[in-house]
Amino acid sequence: MIAFGGNALLRAGQKGTYAEQLANVESSCSQLVPLLKDGNFLVIGHGNGPHVGNALLRHEAGAKVFGLQAMPMDFCGAETQGSIAYLIESAMDRVLARAGLEKQVVSLVTRVEVASDDPGFKNPTKPVGPYYSKDELMAMGASCQEGSDGVLTAGGSRYREDARGRGWRKVVASPRPIGIKNIDLVERMAREGRIVVTVGGGGIPVVKEDGAFRGVEAVIDKDLASALAAVKMGADEFYILTDVPKVYVNFRKPDEKALDSISVAQAKEYLAQGQFAEGSMAPKVRAAIYFVENGGGECIITEAGQLGNPACGTRITA
Repeated sequence: MIAFGGNALLRAGQKGTYAEQLANVESSCSQLVPLLKDGNFLVIGHGNGPHVGNALLRHEAGAKVFGLQAMPMDFCGAETQGSIAYLIESAMDRVLARAGLEKQVVSLVTRVEVASDDPGFKNPTKPVGPYYSKDELMAMGASCQEGSDGVLTAGGSRYREDARGRGWRKVVASPRPIGIKNIDLVERMAREGRIVVTVGGGGIPVVKEDGAFRGVEAVIDKDLASALAAVKMGADEFYILTDVPKVYVNFRKPDEKALDSISVAQAKEYLAQGQFAEGSMAPKVRAAIYFVENGGGECIITEAGQLGNPACGTRITA
């Protein structure tokens, strides 16, 4: 199971053009060739944080300018699942052709079940959309105010400051995934040799209601959804691709230290110490812990461009 991070699609300083995103995805997909040549079956998950936020902005603009209905977040999640999966399929086809590999790439628009009473709905933490300066948020309206919890409310939405100092981003609920629709079909296609793209953006969040499923306003963490998918399929390895080559403690401090291999117990201790920032490395480490504790072999957190480098990456094992 491979979880593509946001930098697999959009990188710092880029405008997010179609050509840029396609090139980024192709570069990330090319890193998977050694795994394919070794005979591994692959399932790919991916993020959609900037994309779903941008989709919401487009819908809001369409409502203001043209009177079109602004669609809810679950609908926008489905839109971005399809568009990003299209980029991955297109890029992977070219990568496979260059490598001389004949494989089908299949994408599923995936619903992921969450609990309606999940505490995440009371404490929105998941960042989506573009970064804003504090001045830009203040300009959104006189109602803008900052609470004691570090959350800034502006224009009816809530914002938190990014852990890396890149600005403020809108935050929404991030409930835990408890089930993945059609995961048995995903596993079957993967074991038959197809490359499957699923749980895009963490999946479309749905709750069960009167025997059916209803979409809700939330974003599921893509690493945790990918970890759940990996567990449900009995995956041997789980790769989380991000924009740093390893996991660090004392990140960006004089005594910064890269971690080569840690146990679940050590990972939990570092989390308790607050070593990993929320909205950054903390969710990735939690996803790794979940995978290993629920029967997975090992999780490797690394930079996409270093996937084939055995010296890079942090391995988390039992």
